[in-house]
Amino acid sequence: MAQAWRMVIRETGGPEVIEREDFHPAPPAKGEVLIAQDAIGLNFIDTYHRSGLYSTPLPLTLGVEGAGYVAAVGPGVEGLAVGDKVGAAGGFGAYASHRTVAADRVIKIPAEIGTDEAAAMMLKGMTACFLAEDTLPLQSGQVALVHAAAGGVGSVLVPWLRDKGVAVIAHSGSAEKAAQVEADHSLHCPFTDLAGQVRELTEGNGVDVVYDGVGRDSWTASLASLKRRGMMVSYGNASGPVSPISLLELSRAGSLYVTRPTLFDYIATREELDHVSARLFDRMRRGIVRPHIGQRYALSDVAEAHRALEGRRAIGSTILVPDGD
Repeated sequence: MAQAWRMVIRETGGPEVIEREDFHPAPPAKGEVLIAQDAIGLNFIDTYHRSGLYSTPLPLTLGVEGAGYVAAVGPGVEGLAVGDKVGAAGGFGAYASHRTVAADRVIKIPAEIGTDEAAAMMLKGMTACFLAEDTLPLQSGQVALVHAAAGGVGSVLVPWLRDKGVAVIAHSGSAEKAAQVEADHSLHCPFTDLAGQVRELTEGNGVDVVYDGVGRDSWTASLASLKRRGMMVSYGNASGPVSPISLLELSRAGSLYVTRPTLFDYIATREELDHVSARLFDRMRRGIVRPHIGQRYALSDVAEAHRALEGRRAIGSTILVPDGD
């Protein structure tokens, strides 16, 4: 096996704290598999772990999502063999040429889906799945506002919702990004103007649900865009965490509902993981959602990839590719 290596942090901070180190993977233990990775997904949560917004023990190998081929199988593993095309989303350690993962968290990738497509879609696609299908049982004809609609999750969530018959008002951070989004209405405007435009598009009613991965900067506009008894789904903090809220604020805005979900509570069991991933792969096969790989970086250049992501320069998904020994 070629020399294994990974990208680690020993302290939290900016992208410059990410370092490369060689390592020697131990043979997989009981119930584990070793994956030789072809592609690694970049996700905003990686920046939270790096910066310290989400506290984690150090040192830490960053990354929660990757895909490749099984290189070794530990004792007691059934249903997986060396050479199988697989992916894993969750835990840490994805910023590496090789990754050891518990077999019950490994997802077999269908033959017609590439490892780069899986790495671009698993975490973001499964997030879009539980947002669209499980947080609120939306029906055809209802209306949703999707923030960061050209981003990793947004670019999957918008077509998923539209396939359900949900009318989508998409909001993006630039005119260039908004032009790439196929929605019922694709907007680029300051957050201070957004609720007014949403009300105008909905004849004053507002939307049934807001899917908000932006966080602090969009919070007020999101609440103001909701209809009476609407649902606020706050699933990310791209602009920073939301300030503490008052329950009276929700009452005064129309008896609003708020949830702060995370994917890993929706794939906590093997059965849940299989259910969510199967729905994602089904929609990928049918062409309802497609991986939009907007950027590819060598894994050793991951600091620059973080800068692009935090600087809102990324469109769609970003893939990291292990780049030599």
